[in-house]
Amino acid sequence: MIDIHSHILPYMDDGAKDWDMAIAMAKQAHADGIRCIAATPHHRNGRYINDPSKVLEMVEILNSKLQELHLDIKVFPGQEVRVHDDLLRHWEKGEILSLYGSRYVLLELPSSHIPATVEDIVYELSLMDIRVIIAHPERNADIARNPDRLLHLVELGALAQLTAQSVTGEKGGKLQRLSLDLCKRNLIHFIATDAHDPVRRPFQLTSSYQVIEKKLGPEIVSYFKSNSKRVVDNLEIPIFDMTTHKVHGNVFAKVLSGMFRVTK
Repeated sequence: MIDIHSHILPYMDDGAKDWDMAIAMAKQAHADGIRCIAATPHHRNGRYINDPSKVLEMVEILNSKLQELHLDIKVFPGQEVRVHDDLLRHWEKGEILSLYGSRYVLLELPSSHIPATVEDIVYELSLMDIRVIIAHPERNADIARNPDRLLHLVELGALAQLTAQSVTGEKGGKLQRLSLDLCKRNLIHFIATDAHDPVRRPFQLTSSYQVIEKKLGPEIVSYFKSNSKRVVDNLEIPIFDMTTHKVHGNVFAKVLSGMFRVTK
């Protein structure tokens, strides 16, 4: 399996505290069946700024340590970029990392609201062939009150990623119900761990996929797993239709053609 969102790099944010914890997290991910991890430290969230050069350096060091342990797992660079006013300028200056060097950028919304600038960011990046993946939209208050707020962003070309612990119910039944509802509305394209440590916020993709399979069926689990692989391979993301449980087209082509529709 592939995890597109984690805080496995030490000394960079509120994730791994040191190299020992980073290695423990990698071992936990490996035991869960994960073989590829995106290291996505927080960037410009008001507390942390993690320049691409530092992220790349730390990823290289961690991969070297994992190779020495003969652990069959690979870490790739990225950032969890908080929405901010200068985001487009920072992208053009090369200060923002995409996931795995692909066209996909992991974007974090504030928990309290959806900033007015998000629509412009999604649109302007799409003109540069960059796709925004919205991290844990289930934790955003505006989306929780009105899922059509996420629908609008998806119609503009954004993608969305749920957190595994939200899906399993470990963050509460209300958050689990919202997460599953967003899946049913065809608004979710990825599941990822957002792992920060081995205990409170661990790697646990397997259990989240088990819940998805039980509640929504095996086809959507295959869809989510395939989409994470498509990020690594820098391929477009197709549409999954919950009414037919079939995959067709791709999200961005539908956006460009004005044909995108989401089942509520």
